[in-house]
Amino acid sequence: MPKFLIWTAALAALVALPHGLSFSQQEILVFLTINVLLVASYRLLTLTGEWSLAHVVIMGVGAYSSALLTKKLGVYVPVSMLLGGVIAALIAVLLSFPLFRMKGFYFLIGSFAAGEIIRLLWKRFRDPFGGAKGIKGIDPMPDFSIGFYKFDFFEPTSYYYFAGVIVAFCLWILWRIEKSPVGLTFHAVHWQDKLAQASGVNVRAYRTLAFAIASGFAGISGALLAHYVGTINPNAFDIDLMVFVLTWAIVGGTATFYGPILGCVVLTVLNEIVLRELGLEQMRPLVYGAIMILSILFLPNGLESIVQKFTQRRAPDGAPERSPAE
Repeated sequence: MPKFLIWTAALAALVALPHGLSFSQQEILVFLTINVLLVASYRLLTLTGEWSLAHVVIMGVGAYSSALLTKKLGVYVPVSMLLGGVIAALIAVLLSFPLFRMKGFYFLIGSFAAGEIIRLLWKRFRDPFGGAKGIKGIDPMPDFSIGFYKFDFFEPTSYYYFAGVIVAFCLWILWRIEKSPVGLTFHAVHWQDKLAQASGVNVRAYRTLAFAIASGFAGISGALLAHYVGTINPNAFDIDLMVFVLTWAIVGGTATFYGPILGCVVLTVLNEIVLRELGLEQMRPLVYGAIMILSILFLPNGLESIVQKFTQRRAPDGAPERSPAE
């Protein structure tokens, strides 16, 4: 089947999807769309070989920044969302100075400490962050019409379409970055950092760049979340959500662009449909932990390896591949 038809069918399915769901399921779909951008941006950082525990807090930076810009300064919501991403990227650049003096496990722990410091600052200062209760009454995305469709952002379907367009555009940018010479350098920094450095590559600068770009898109995802739910607080960006992001990435796999997205979608469906219907939603951490352990033991390359095995067994014309011996 031509790729054009596949993409057209996928787009049509995504457009029709919310109309077959209940109101609560439509809200879950909105959160899933936002989380797709969050986990995809996290993968960009992992391209350099570093795993952070502050990514969800950086998402919160974008959420708080966008919320404060609209409430305190009256900035138009779409502009504040973009600025939320910019501010999140700038915070990441500042954090990179101490964090990238470390590597591996030490970077992981250092990022956790940096994230907790930011969260504690949100809790400590009621002005302007609202303290432990956070910020309430965040301005919603203003309604607008494009002729054939009127966007009413109190309806999850409209926000799903809006967030879907923003997330799709951000994913396209992330994909283009990975396929560019900059993205190839990220891979080189990961797998051959000494050789890359000997070739004249500024390893620390490229790690900082990856951290900033990933944080910028995480900030946009946070802004999308803030202007949908209308309230945010420090507990919304704690280590629990970060563990879920790690699980999505590990279970899905990080070797391909779609791996973490696949993990996010599959585990969200498992949680929101299977566990909720069985009344086992409170057991999500236990189930996620078990899935992560089983994935590491029996599917170390993630769910993406299943997709790769399926696609590699088929020739471009759809016929099964023949081995060279045949």
